[in-house]
Amino acid sequence: MRTCGILYPVFSLPSRFGIGCFSKEALEFIDFLKQSGQGAWQILPLGPTGFGDSPYQPVSVFAGNPYFISLEDLINEGLLQWHEAEQRDFGSDPETVDYGALYNNRYAVLKTAYERFRQRNGFLSAEYRKFSEKEAYWLDDYALFMAVKAAMKNRNWLEWDEPLKTREKAALEKIRREEADMIGFHKFMQFKFMEQWDKVHRYAEKNNIRIIGDMPFYVALDSSDVWAHPEMFLMDKKKNPSYVAGCAPDEQNKTGQLWGNPVYDWKHMAKDHYDWWMKRIRRNQELFDVIRIDHFHGFCDYYAVPYGDKTAENGKKEKGPGLAFFKEMEKQLGKVDLIAEDLGTVTKENAELLEKTAIPGMEILQYAFTSWNSIYITHRHKPDKVVYTGTHDTMPTRAWVETLNEGQMEFARKYINSIYTDYGTFVWDFIREAYRSVSDLCIIPLQDYLVKGAESRINTPGAAGENWKWRVLPGFLSKELSLSIRRLSEVYGRIPEAKTERKKEEKD
Repeated sequence: MRTCGILYPVFSLPSRFGIGCFSKEALEFIDFLKQSGQGAWQILPLGPTGFGDSPYQPVSVFAGNPYFISLEDLINEGLLQWHEAEQRDFGSDPETVDYGALYNNRYAVLKTAYERFRQRNGFLSAEYRKFSEKEAYWLDDYALFMAVKAAMKNRNWLEWDEPLKTREKAALEKIRREEADMIGFHKFMQFKFMEQWDKVHRYAEKNNIRIIGDMPFYVALDSSDVWAHPEMFLMDKKKNPSYVAGCAPDEQNKTGQLWGNPVYDWKHMAKDHYDWWMKRIRRNQELFDVIRIDHFHGFCDYYAVPYGDKTAENGKKEKGPGLAFFKEMEKQLGKVDLIAEDLGTVTKENAELLEKTAIPGMEILQYAFTSWNSIYITHRHKPDKVVYTGTHDTMPTRAWVETLNEGQMEFARKYINSIYTDYGTFVWDFIREAYRSVSDLCIIPLQDYLVKGAESRINTPGAAGENWKWRVLPGFLSKELSLSIRRLSEVYGRIPEAKTERKKEEKD
């Protein structure tokens, strides 16, 4: 079935208090999607971020980011008052997320809400008890990790006192007593995160919009996942990593890339049928309708660098779990709707894995016009793919155009049949080319519809400082823009089928 959607991170939503969240603006964007003839909203990972603010380096792959909790909803519940939120500094620029201001002020406001929740005997509520019991397999370790981290002055857990680092039973029991309030605070925030996200997710379902979530392949070293389950990773007896993930040296990077994530002990994981991964995927199924797996190639092979090395030159290529992992996933979870981020160097082995799993890969139009024989050119697309103009890691198309040399620009202009009277015209012609693709699903970053330039780039891989910050100003998603997008959806047969029609067809 042909359909389309928009790539738009939650943090980029306009909102009153410094960062996009699960407020009314999220529901209004779902209305916008429906009016625009869209069938999907693709977001970035929702996990709590650590140093560097990257959603691909979450403190937990199971938890949600407390920054996304709507303060307005807490106010409407009576857990906060307006002045308690408005008197705090969450950043002064409505087009930029100020993570420093959020870190210094958001938790203080949420703590106020937590105190009122606790005073009302909220922990005795059926909803809270049900949530805590259902999610205990990850929630208990996460809340404890965050409480200990605060007590250890936010140091990496590898630098904690030895009894806490190695999870000695007596030390954990002691810290649970001492930090009971902080543990309760983190559980409360996860409870409210899920409560509010469920509201947004249900509203999307009601309006026939599928949520495409994003699941990072690796986990952050300084995370509750690694601290609680070091046996799932290649670690030594002292709980230090033996190897970390990276990328082999090539012409662009003579010393390779050092990512720093711990690498999985796939042999150990296979012994319990990848139980940790199955829990993780099941959790993502609860959150999203479709899961985009970042760095899909990692299931085929990965590059392991000795921990402590300053470059990736001494790394080695190792085999991942391959097809056995996906067979186990299907056996345990049934059909899981996935999208594979299969970009980068494509080898015969990882191409075969993608084909055997029958998971849709990605086609990026920006990659199509830098070479005359690009595999991403539109006439080489296949229906079982997802076509994008660009991704969160590429430049917005408006900025990308400026990087093309004269030959590339001429080729792109002729190929997509663009009159190219101005940048805006070219960007929309480029979007039209994506809609024209035979790929079943077409996803366009919101910045391209708005013809935004480099200032709206979400992430520049390898560059620190200005990533994950762009936000949309209120009022930018106009009715006129919605109508223009809907015309594309109609012309290229991408209006999603109504739910009732789809169910009737499945029944027949």
